[in-house]
Amino acid sequence: MADDLLFSPFHLKNFTLKNRLGVAPMTRMSGGATSIPRQDVFDFLVHRAQDGAALVYTEAIVTDYESAQGYPGQARMLTQPQITAWRGVVKAIQAEGSLAIMQMFHCGRMAWPEINPAQRSIAPSPITPKQDNPLTQAPYPVPEEMSQFDIDHVINGFVETAKGAVAAGFDGVEIHGAHGYLINQFLSAYSNQRSDDYGGTPDRRYRFAHEVIQAVNRVMPEDKLLIFRISNWAIADMEISLFSDQAEYQGIIALLNKEPLDAISVSTYDFRESAFGTDKTMAELSREVCDLPLMICGRIHDRASAEEALKHADIVLSGKSTLLNPNWMEDVKQGRKLEPFTSDQAAVAYTEKALP
Repeated sequence: MADDLLFSPFHLKNFTLKNRLGVAPMTRMSGGATSIPRQDVFDFLVHRAQDGAALVYTEAIVTDYESAQGYPGQARMLTQPQITAWRGVVKAIQAEGSLAIMQMFHCGRMAWPEINPAQRSIAPSPITPKQDNPLTQAPYPVPEEMSQFDIDHVINGFVETAKGAVAAGFDGVEIHGAHGYLINQFLSAYSNQRSDDYGGTPDRRYRFAHEVIQAVNRVMPEDKLLIFRISNWAIADMEISLFSDQAEYQGIIALLNKEPLDAISVSTYDFRESAFGTDKTMAELSREVCDLPLMICGRIHDRASAEEALKHADIVLSGKSTLLNPNWMEDVKQGRKLEPFTSDQAAVAYTEKALP
């Protein structure tokens, strides 16, 4: 259909996406001792490309062998065997006319120190989440406040992981600055109470994100995408607003808009919800101060919700629906009746059960 915006091409830097639908990045725990995901996890990504996704994201890849890991079995992209394992998956995704995007992150205070080689949990400030770790059923340990050496070391982990993605042939890299993980911890006054150049005002709390972006950009080829993900919610203390108000959030988006980024991905619980006491959604508030392409996710489960989400964004991403329905893209294209999945149903992503 000529007026079918959802399935119309979209130009993103030097790429032409075949439609506006993508598979959202989702954390998993299938890496085992090698930090290489199981074959069914790789197959899942290829199958979603075959189903018609324009963008296929990896799970969140942890960025170093010291303090980045937050959950057992997370994947890395730092060694030749890891890069080689991903290379075949990337080629298979690209063979379907889809883009392969690697998302990378550092868990910061959301870490489980016992599973990190250095037995450490680090963060901007020695502050723990209020809620217990759902995996251990115990309080999170108080993290070590990061020194300048730690900051530089962590930034290098992002750089080396980006190099791994380039070597594996990915079309782009996304820096995960959302969901209460390390970069988000620096951005938010809720978790960042530093008194040095990385804390205090929003501009100073933004410094760490800026340094990560700039360092990664220096090793990204010109023909690759660089994307940044942001949210106002975290996986712990979910009821807490990570940014104090509309002005603070839009100030951060305005700073990101000046960076060498090709898109910003806004993660929400529900893309329809108004934010910061306004009558506008997160996508609308982002669009007001940003002219970069915007991605949006959060309760996008059928054609109607995807089309509605596109009113204030350029690309829509779906997590639970693409995880649990191998035919979701085609079902959306055909306008079939689809019901949203629950978080409990999506917990299969954290088990040894093969993905559909």
